[in-house]
Amino acid sequence: MTPMPSAVARALERIDRLDPALHAFIEVWPETALAREREAVARRLPLGGLPFAVKGPSGIRSFAARRLIAAGGVPVGATSVPGPGTHWQTWGRGAHGRTVNPWRADRTPGGSSAGSAVAVAAGMVELATGSDGAGSVRIPAAWCGVFGLKTTNGLLPSPDRSGLASAGVLARSAAAAEPYLRQVLDGHETPATASPLKMPTAVRLPLHAVYSEDLGFADVDPEVAAVVGRAVDRLVAAGTVRLVERDARLLDPVDAWTAVRGGAPDDPEAVRVRRTNDERLAALLAGGALLLTPATPNRPHGHEGPGDFYSTALTWAFNLSGHPAASLPAGFTGDGCPVGLQLVAARGADLRLLAAARAVEDVLPAARRPPAR
Repeated sequence: MTPMPSAVARALERIDRLDPALHAFIEVWPETALAREREAVARRLPLGGLPFAVKGPSGIRSFAARRLIAAGGVPVGATSVPGPGTHWQTWGRGAHGRTVNPWRADRTPGGSSAGSAVAVAAGMVELATGSDGAGSVRIPAAWCGVFGLKTTNGLLPSPDRSGLASAGVLARSAAAAEPYLRQVLDGHETPATASPLKMPTAVRLPLHAVYSEDLGFADVDPEVAAVVGRAVDRLVAAGTVRLVERDARLLDPVDAWTAVRGGAPDDPEAVRVRRTNDERLAALLAGGALLLTPATPNRPHGHEGPGDFYSTALTWAFNLSGHPAASLPAGFTGDGCPVGLQLVAARGADLRLLAAARAVEDVLPAARRPPAR
């Protein structure tokens, strides 16, 4: 009887077979990965050889990757990001060419964690690391039909001097992302409580939540809004969510985000916008309430780019405020494009957000895998 291939061997086989069409990886490390897997299994490390991908050429040196490796995770390769010779609109260039959306090759997968989302969506790896400075985990998660989480800003080390970018993870589901948070956040303290994080096993239902289609300023594609609205209705009907009436209008963060990113965090208008939105979010999320929105205002656009449309309109406010936020698969538009539901929680409530996301995905339709190419 032929022995079943190991988890890493299966991941490498799928990368070899699928990546020439999807272009999710810039590098793959088969020999190193198989050796790491043997060591992880022999030493009985907690992750036991779990294959994962790292974002971009420097991802293997990230704090998250080092923690996962120490726990027995096995990095199998580095995924595509926008880079030299690639217009930002393409959102990634792998070893074989421009990264494509696994659901529709004529559309972008989102970015900048482009290859990480594609690798997870296509089943090449169980999970992948990402980073999120304006929506760079949540947007590709939404557009590739997978789970993506941006951690509380400042909770984990970030190379971004502006403080806008935060470490994150992409996985098939919130449940599949738990090993990442369990290992990477182990021993860390929440900014809010300065006490060690503990992995919750469940949350009390119903989850109190506020739903906003546009945060008071975004121009949202009506079909995207309809898909997310139906998902929220389903959560309410199942008793998983109880909607509460609170003001969810924020100030448009575009100029404030641009000022902070450009090295001017003390710009008076940026300070005003951040202070106002922080106050409004504190009231909105009081008592452990969640905020629900579409993850993006638009469906995946073509590789020529979005034009003047901000795909980040509903995500980057939470990079400025620092709140943890996640995108879960909510359904599809009529032309076959995935749509994401964004969940936002109080600062430092990353593990509670994960537990809430698990409760939500128990009700929504299970994430589908895109057709093989």
